[in-house]
Amino acid sequence: MAAITATAPYAARDRDLHNRALVRGWLYVVVLVLFALVLVGGSTRLTGSGLSITEWQPIHGVIPPLNDAEWQEEFQRYQQIPQYTEINKGMSLEDFKSIFWWEWAHRILARSVGVVFALPLLFFWATRRIERGLGLKLIGILALGGLQGAIGWWMVASGLVDRVSVSQYRLATHLTLAALIFTATMAVARGLAPHSEPAADRSTQRLAGLIVLLTLIQIYLGGLVAGLHAGLSYNTWPLMDGKVIPSDLLLLKPASLNFFENPKTVQFVHRLGAYTVFLVALWHMIATWRRQPGTTHARRSTLLFALVVAQASIGIGTLLMQVPLHMALTHQAIALVLLGFATAHWRGTKGAYPLPTEISVRS
Repeated sequence: MAAITATAPYAARDRDLHNRALVRGWLYVVVLVLFALVLVGGSTRLTGSGLSITEWQPIHGVIPPLNDAEWQEEFQRYQQIPQYTEINKGMSLEDFKSIFWWEWAHRILARSVGVVFALPLLFFWATRRIERGLGLKLIGILALGGLQGAIGWWMVASGLVDRVSVSQYRLATHLTLAALIFTATMAVARGLAPHSEPAADRSTQRLAGLIVLLTLIQIYLGGLVAGLHAGLSYNTWPLMDGKVIPSDLLLLKPASLNFFENPKTVQFVHRLGAYTVFLVALWHMIATWRRQPGTTHARRSTLLFALVVAQASIGIGTLLMQVPLHMALTHQAIALVLLGFATAHWRGTKGAYPLPTEISVRS
């Protein structure tokens, strides 16, 4: 009897670790699906396909047109919006199908994320594999996913009446919320993973967290650049419009509008954001090696800086080549890789969530 009592804590710990591995594996699958969703969304925007489906039908919209009559009906709806009448007037049905399928794939993948997240969450909850305190985090992520669907339609609706493309404000909001969901999912998954090192000092943790925040801000700025097509102009580097600090950055009145509606200003601020991320990541690497040389935290900070350098290089190349599709998608993909790794690194500096058995012992 005494032997059974003595081994009980070890059995409980093994059970907790097993449950964590299951939940963590599921969350990493969600991260991969989110990654694919953002890339398909980027392809949809870059191919001009985002306004090809002019209605929001969360249930019925799963089924695409199945015959010629339904294709003609869908095409006629598209012909009523400004993007068709001002840009694509005269396009063939086959051309319409090519942009329709991009948007349909984006929407079906978005619905799939909801299923991939919600159903396993219900299963893990019903089988009591969700730890105390973790449930609220996961429900919060699920709620953000539902909000993202509504914001996606809010974004599309902005391009159906008076515009030939969606609002840059709404595009940047949609992209940033996707990045936030991606970040939150990665942070929870990493918090459930075993950590080989003790938590880093508070300064290292704060600097790692700052890099995550700066990357999210940079993604928002990238959304504004994309929404304004600002990357198609001023395709030189390191100078912009022949100057280190270009003129006419505050051309619009009031001045604050320039940071959201002036393509030159938006691109310039995006460049400044990239320089800021670069310098902070460099300082973080140097400071971490000074404080904790040879640790996993220091090695991760080096890889993080290498990703920042790679992303900056791809961004410069994308600009100089005037935003070809493959370069723009690569730039977006590496931005997500950088964000995911920065989040995992930040969570790594804080250490894993305490196991339920450890909490019980402390209490």
